[in-house]
Amino acid sequence: MIVLDIVHFLLIAYLGASVFFLIFFALMGHVPFTPKKPLTHKQNRFVVFIPGYKEDAVIYGVAKEVLKQDYLKELYNVIVIADSFEQKTLDKLRTLPITVNEVSFEKSTKAKALNRTMAELPDDLYDVALIMDADNVLAPDFISKMNDSINAGYQVVQGHRAAKNSQGFAFLDAVSEEINNNIYSKGHRAIGMSSRLAGSGMAFSYPLYKDTMKKIDSVAEDKEVELRLLKRGHTFEYRHDAICYDEKVSRAQVFNNQRSRWISAQFHYFKKDFFTALWHLLTKGNVNYFDKAFQMILPPRLLLPGFLFGAAVIAYFLSPHFYFYVWAGLFVANILSFAISIPRKFYTKQMLTSFLQLPKAFVGIFFALFKMRGATKRFIHTPHTTDVSENIN
Repeated sequence: MIVLDIVHFLLIAYLGASVFFLIFFALMGHVPFTPKKPLTHKQNRFVVFIPGYKEDAVIYGVAKEVLKQDYLKELYNVIVIADSFEQKTLDKLRTLPITVNEVSFEKSTKAKALNRTMAELPDDLYDVALIMDADNVLAPDFISKMNDSINAGYQVVQGHRAAKNSQGFAFLDAVSEEINNNIYSKGHRAIGMSSRLAGSGMAFSYPLYKDTMKKIDSVAEDKEVELRLLKRGHTFEYRHDAICYDEKVSRAQVFNNQRSRWISAQFHYFKKDFFTALWHLLTKGNVNYFDKAFQMILPPRLLLPGFLFGAAVIAYFLSPHFYFYVWAGLFVANILSFAISIPRKFYTKQMLTSFLQLPKAFVGIFFALFKMRGATKRFIHTPHTTDVSENIN
């Protein structure tokens, strides 16, 4: 009985801390937050990097769309970094007023593609680097809003990633993205903490980004950049009004492969950074760095309610009912943290249909835990197929 009580206490402490973290920042995500106004009206010189690996199906439309920004055309240059593209795709891209930089590696990574390209550029040519994925579509005012936040004094700015598609399984991915936006971006910024970095739709001071990236050769380069910059004391701004549309995965297998890499990266960087981040918290007061390292030990968000529900059921039949009420309370709080983070527009009949796929997603992610070994060392390509001409949600 004592052993069971100890196990209960440890599990409640771990999962309870995870639930408290989520519900607190979910609530903070509803506190009004206004980004700082620019201190100058400087028109910074932007380079828009679009690295892609075998993205022949979508890259031309993406490159064409980004040229529609309301920013001065002579002040931003689009560079498509083409890894393993077909020749006909390269020829088509070169009909656009952009730069096409072909790269090839024995083992491809986004970090290698970006570093190779930046090494070939003059250091003083650009002020800001804007990072996109090969499936992203930017709202016309995206660069203008990034420029405002750079002029407000921030060296790193994250835009609002939103779903480009939300049919079928992609609906779950779209909902997950908005939960991330509310908890890890809006909620954090509302109390003065740093936003997350989402991997695309991000703007950086060009010298800072180039200097940081040249030390990185990882398939999880976005997480490594995030942790390195937080360790150095940077705070990331978030622009909820700057929309970067992102294609969501529509097949369960692709979804599970993607999450496998994310979970692997999460635990890898927890082991690598947690105690360093704790030391920085205690000696330098670096809350943002510790907060990010702490996030790495949180259980996968899709698995957490399943664990809590299972624990409540087990406690109901095998333990004193006190534990059942604790687990049930944590389960309700966890579901509430998600419910208040999901924008109202998602509360439709489609939500009910899509949520029927949650058990399938839960099983897929659960088994992904056993396949994540080494996932941070191998490149896992996520194929994209949604044309930008389709309706954007």
